Amino acid sequence: MCLGIPGRITEITDETRKLALVEISGVRRQVNLACIAPTDAPLDSLVGEWALVHVGFAMSLIDEEEAAETLRVLTALGEAQEEIDAMKQSAVQL
Repeated sequence: MCLGIPGRITEITDETRKLALVEISGVRRQVNLACIAPTDAPLDSLVGEWALVHVGFAMSLIDEEEAAETLRVLTALGEAQEEIDAMKQSAVQL
């Protein structure tokens, strides 16, 4: 199933290409921020923000409460673990 899963933006890795590391349930993955990049602020302003991530793209910003609730519902439905396992396969090694 294709889901948007909440992740916290932890680091900008390539400002020109609008790439960042996003942590999703302990898994770090490189994600494209082009869909949510601010036009009136530096990309660094997104560090610490929560976003819904789908197929390597941050699709929208959400608040921490919505992120927690979304993860809770996805976990209850058994969907979150499948997505997290798939992300581990392409996770950034630290």
